Amino acid sequence: MEKTETQHQVHLESAVKLLTGDLQDEASKAGIDNNLQRWIEDLKAAHNPEFHKLVTDLQALKALLNSGTYDGDQTGRLLHHLGTETARVAGFATGNTVAHVEKLSAALLAAAGQLQGGSTSPEEDLKNDSKGIDRQS
Repeated sequence: MEKTETQHQVHLESAVKLLTGDLQDEASKAGIDNNLQRWIEDLKAAHNPEFHKLVTDLQALKALLNSGTYDGDQTGRLLHHLGTETARVAGFATGNTVAHVEKLSAALLAAAGQLQGGSTSPEEDLKNDSKGIDRQS
């Protein structure tokens, strides 16, 4: 069955809801893995090479959250990169999905700021990310 735009929007909203909750608590729940996997599958289904960084970062986030140890700073850096990358590729979305992708980008950046103890604006985050981000592999 082919996914509809509405299904993609539901997945995006689910990710936003997850990110605006208690990430430490969510990381311990099985549902987060399913949520991230749906997001990965949606990106892969688009067959857009511009989404490759998002897919690999989401897979890294899944592995990090499933590792049994929660590293807030490392998770925050990864969420920050996901937020800036999501903002970068938002232009590939169509129709009403654009607003959902932009909302997701803001939620990713806000969640990253909470984990890293920062309070920068999305614009500052994008500017700082263009200078390079220290991500651990």
